[in-house]
Amino acid sequence: MADGINLNPLNGAVDASADEPLNVLLPVPGVRPNPLIDDLKINHLNKGVLIPLKTTQEVRQDHTIVQAYITRAPTKSANEVITALKGLRPEGGANPLPHLRTCAKPTDLPAHLKTQFMNDDPVGRQIHTAKSTWIYIIAGEKRDINRDDLIETLSTVDALEKRPFVATIPIPLLAPTSQVQAAMWSAQFWPTVYRKNNPLGPHPSMVGRGTDEIKEDASLWMALAHRVALQAKEAGIGEAMGAVIVQRGESGAELVGLAGDARKHQEWHGAILNNTMTHCVLRAISMVAQKLVRHEHRAAGITAEQANLKYDCFQDKPLIELERQCFEQEHPNKDGYLCHGLELYVTHEPCVACSMGILHSRMGKAVFCHHMARTGGLSSDDRPDGGGRGLGLFWRRELNWSLLAWEWELENVPLLPRINPITHV
Repeated sequence: MADGINLNPLNGAVDASADEPLNVLLPVPGVRPNPLIDDLKINHLNKGVLIPLKTTQEVRQDHTIVQAYITRAPTKSANEVITALKGLRPEGGANPLPHLRTCAKPTDLPAHLKTQFMNDDPVGRQIHTAKSTWIYIIAGEKRDINRDDLIETLSTVDALEKRPFVATIPIPLLAPTSQVQAAMWSAQFWPTVYRKNNPLGPHPSMVGRGTDEIKEDASLWMALAHRVALQAKEAGIGEAMGAVIVQRGESGAELVGLAGDARKHQEWHGAILNNTMTHCVLRAISMVAQKLVRHEHRAAGITAEQANLKYDCFQDKPLIELERQCFEQEHPNKDGYLCHGLELYVTHEPCVACSMGILHSRMGKAVFCHHMARTGGLSSDDRPDGGGRGLGLFWRRELNWSLLAWEWELENVPLLPRINPITHV
């Protein structure tokens, strides 16, 4: 291209009259062509609303207060006390309250604690009225530590002379969400640390970027999920539920796998077996995995005959036309690992088993349309009729994988037949 020619970023037209240096603006990556979705693009882009899910901690009160044990020791013996306390923790020594300072000087305690400990006994008055060589140490939550065990453990520290100090104070269970809140808690409870993140879930900037990445074409993939759901229902293999898996990269978003529900495909004398592995999410994940294995076998020259089983518990072979067409297409990333970083679009909120399958497959994002208040595993909302709190499995501190998740308010997609609210998807 000659100097002085610019590409118009709005319509791709070439402007030869510009005098500025060459500055080519590449279009924003969109959706890769695919015959299974090309007809949907006209009516199914930038539709609906994405609502980020809240974590279990975000739906709880962020000012939950619990009781904790504290002790005090000469500063030179602080490390010995801290080491002794680790053996009492159920986490095996890990700090269960990382948002609180482990140690606090007498001058750093909230005013009401200073007054309380100063008036408790002569030792307290000495510690708080002179240049102190003592330090206060937080032991842990009261519910996690037996008081007798705590006193026995502290009594092994020589500097405490078998007269350990133990007190109970209220502390915030969860980390602060701002520097201001941390300062307030330091004045009210115990010296508190703000780590400049969202301690209750994904950082808002992360959620914002994720939403921006998928908001244009999320409705397209959801429309495809509804299409495969209706086809599964019409074929009689399962309920009207569908799942679509997408890979998003520099070249755009690309279809990787899809599946409908197949729980009715192998009924036994009219009885539906309710096999979790026939749910649309797990079937779609399995088909993506099969594509990767298919490539590996082909590259290695391995051939495998199809299993001939009277009962196939997985039902992860294509059963309807959309599944067959998608399964014949190659995986766009033949060196991929499970569903690492991929996106899932599903008509209904996945059940607990499917939600864990999403985590174990290392999915990057998940979007569902119909919230399953009684059986869904991704949402954290309280279940109706005293059913308990939702599990919020998309983002849990104790799990080794997290992903971003949204509920999509439907627009411009066909209505699906109603399913029983206690159905597991």
